[in-house]
Amino acid sequence: MFFGEFGYRMDEKGRIPLPPRFRAQLKDGLVLIPGVENCITAYTMNEWTRIAESLNSKSGVAHSKLRKLNRALFSSAFHINLDGQGRISLPVQLREHAGIEEEVIVVGANSNLELWNKLAWEQEKASSREKVWEIIENMEENKEA
Repeated sequence: MFFGEFGYRMDEKGRIPLPPRFRAQLKDGLVLIPGVENCITAYTMNEWTRIAESLNSKSGVAHSKLRKLNRALFSSAFHINLDGQGRISLPVQLREHAGIEEEVIVVGANSNLELWNKLAWEQEKASSREKVWEIIENMEENKEA
């Protein structure tokens, strides 16, 4: 499980350190993909394998839609290993997608990590905080129904 918020500076080679407390979980590497909300989403290899297996076993979804989903997810994914100093290199395509230039915020998001441009993260965090109680209340209402 990943949680917390950590700020780092990207070096001139496009590398950032990952939080030391997560490095053991990432020893087999991680998979980076473009996140939905203009961030980079990072999965452990185990979680990425689970996602892939889950997509292979989807029933009730048109094969054409699954093919499009698989293409979108897997063609834009990068397998990355940590170096000896616990850093990863962020591919240029993903940096551009997330608008990451220098300051990077690494955010724990339960089963994955997200890497954000600092300003974009501040905006997303404020937006999420405004909505979190509304989301929790809706979940509780649905549970009671």
